[in-house]
Amino acid sequence: MERKNVNSSNLRSVGYDESNGILEIQFRTNKTYQYLGVPKSIFIGLLSAASKGKYHHRMIKGKFSYRRS
Repeated sequence: MERKNVNSSNLRSVGYDESNGILEIQFRTNKTYQYLGVPKSIFIGLLSAASKGKYHHRMIKGKFSYRRS
């Protein structure tokens, strides 16, 4: 999955697999998570959020199952 670098103090890059609903986030700590069943609107919201870390915490973390990759 191709990820885009983002301007964030917590997140390094994000990618989205629309056909499978997988949102992949690499954090500044180099840990990478794949969130499952994520609608495209959440990915778009993350990219456009003023604070990507706050958006992640409010809209993604704890709301979708995930796996570390």
